[in-house]
Amino acid sequence: MFKNLRIVLVLLFACGLVYPLAVNGAANLLMPEKANGSLIEESGKVRGSELIGQAFNEPKYFSGRVSSIKYDGAGSGSNNYAASNEELAKRTKDDINAFLVANPGVKKEDIPADLLTNSGSGLDPHISPLAALIQVPRISKERGIQEEVLRKLIKEQTEGRQLGIFGEPRVNVLMLNRSLDEK
Repeated sequence: MFKNLRIVLVLLFACGLVYPLAVNGAANLLMPEKANGSLIEESGKVRGSELIGQAFNEPKYFSGRVSSIKYDGAGSGSNNYAASNEELAKRTKDDINAFLVANPGVKKEDIPADLLTNSGSGLDPHISPLAALIQVPRISKERGIQEEVLRKLIKEQTEGRQLGIFGEPRVNVLMLNRSLDEK
């Protein structure tokens, strides 16, 4: 009985205290920015994280993917609706209409799918380069910046495939909007 209790206490101490402290310490030592959430600070205030998307509702900013959880990092995930779900169909139709109103001249069939769909976590901070490019006319008009300047900015902010083969090229919306504010 006491032998079992000692084993439980030793494992509890090792796995519940020593291991987490060692991993946290190593992460903070080897990659402090990532260990602390890749936070973006401006003027001493946290503006966001490179790893978590956020809503940009002003027309002068590039918008990201939709998020059924409103980018709340405390509870990642999204509704697991089937393509036939009426609520998903209504939300998608509403998102299409809102996008078309905000971006006059864009045809419904030209809207990239990533602007109308959740990521698996509902927190994805990235959009495709095409999803950024389709918003250029609106932002150009709102900010009085030439479209060519905005296209160049998108190209500069486009991240390639990981290790050259994994994933698709993508643009971090927060980083793109920060660059836009610097113009």
